[in-house]
Amino acid sequence: MLVGILLSLSLTGAIIQVESGGNDNAVGDNGRALGSMQIWQCVWDDVKSSPTLQDYTYQDVKKRKIALIVFRLYMARYATKKRLGRTPTFQDKARIWNGGPNGYKKQATVKYWNKVKELMK
Repeated sequence: MLVGILLSLSLTGAIIQVESGGNDNAVGDNGRALGSMQIWQCVWDDVKSSPTLQDYTYQDVKKRKIALIVFRLYMARYATKKRLGRTPTFQDKARIWNGGPNGYKKQATVKYWNKVKELMK
């Protein structure tokens, strides 16, 4: 169990480095992405109905804790065995984060995964 938690932290840590270099106040993609995980409004809209987020707004994704909650909720929705037909890998999760719900299928997300994978070593 501990190994799985540490690997998950490694994945999110690598994503944070690729997305923002660890800057919680980062603004990217011409103002469309916020925080250390570069969360778009559409991602927030996908998960904001969670009771965990009821007291927060989109601007709160600049807080690392909230960004990580958004990531976990997004993965719980899209990186699932039922959706993918197999147990999701870290590659699947990274590529979904980068390319949306079907990002794990998109060739355009392979380069992103390679950056994340390199940082996980």
